[in-house]
Amino acid sequence: MTEYRPGAGPAQWPRGDPGPRGRGGPRGKEIQEDVMGDSAGRLQALFEGHRLTPTQRRIAHCMVRRAAEVPFLSSVELAELAGVSQPSVTRFAVALGFDGYPALRRHLREVAPAPAPADLDSYNTYQQAVEAEIGNLRQLAQALAEPGPVVRAGRLLAGSHPLPVLGLRAAAAQARGFAYFAAKVHPDVRLLTEGGTMLADRIDMAARAGASALLCFALPRHPRETLDALGRARGAGLTVVTVADSAFAPVAKASDVLLPAAVGTGLAFDTACAPMLLGRVLLEAMCDALPDAQARLEDFDASAAARGLFVE
Repeated sequence: MTEYRPGAGPAQWPRGDPGPRGRGGPRGKEIQEDVMGDSAGRLQALFEGHRLTPTQRRIAHCMVRRAAEVPFLSSVELAELAGVSQPSVTRFAVALGFDGYPALRRHLREVAPAPAPADLDSYNTYQQAVEAEIGNLRQLAQALAEPGPVVRAGRLLAGSHPLPVLGLRAAAAQARGFAYFAAKVHPDVRLLTEGGTMLADRIDMAARAGASALLCFALPRHPRETLDALGRARGAGLTVVTVADSAFAPVAKASDVLLPAAVGTGLAFDTACAPMLLGRVLLEAMCDALPDAQARLEDFDASAAARGLFVE
């Protein structure tokens, strides 16, 4: 784990972004997923310890998500994928300690793991999307082998009264799901899923009411309002815990604790199984830090039974 240091980025898992996923049959998939995870992990290690500009973090984010392709991309191709200029890619390589982009690419090719063997089985687009998400979940499981960041985040959220939970646009569903269950064990959960001028007001009100932390779900495409809201929260003295799609997501610099979980990109709209599951894991950690969580759950169950709330 990279401990949080002021000005150096948020605390996060060392290999939290698994990058893209491979194709092929079941065994080929499993091997390819390991290859992709290794590639993404190598990139994460390469970037650690460097102070990157926002443009450079954007390039890093793109490289991690396309870990298997990067060693074979030209600087122009990488610039187009990242949405930056070609000179920015060159400066990025120099910032990492290389003479230029060709030297960086040569290094990546030298350390790249062997490609996965071909598999005779073929998967259609839907199956590939499912397999990619399985790969994302495997990478999340590996990251959770070091539970410290989640445990720390759970304690921060448990100690915040009230607890604001932020998620705009694509991330609104994740925030809403977390807040729904969190309200059963936490006495004051405040869901923030709508932007506009009222969002800053609600963050300020939560801070004045005693909030000490804010939980944010941030998924691509990342709304500018999310960054503005996190800046507002930190300015109000709140510790920001963020579940995001990558350690190099735009929200990383605005977060104190960053918990990455990759999204699937194989369909027309991103799939977010890993961020959703990470939210539930974080909820479990919060419950562990709330002394009266079990009593609250038992009270709810008794009330639900008395009202005949659920059909058995």
